[in-house]
Amino acid sequence: MGIGDKISNKAEELGGKIERAVGDLTDNEELEAKGAAKEAAAKAKQAGEQVKDAAKGVVDDVKDAAKGVVDDVKDAVNDATK
Repeated sequence: MGIGDKISNKAEELGGKIERAVGDLTDNEELEAKGAAKEAAAKAKQAGEQVKDAAKGVVDDVKDAAKGVVDDVKDAVNDATK
């Protein structure tokens, strides 16, 4: 997740928390519910970005492992043809 996305998602989460708190303080259930919804949406975005980051890490690990296997096979072929 890029730093811009992290900041945006955290700002959205904070805005939802503030809105929810103001709704609670003023007994405005609609404002409280909107704030809670914004907060939940921001947290869902953050979770999605974390899943994407983790998946990218797995793909990179698989690529590195595959490259290592290819290099080992090339070395073995070179050794066998000497």
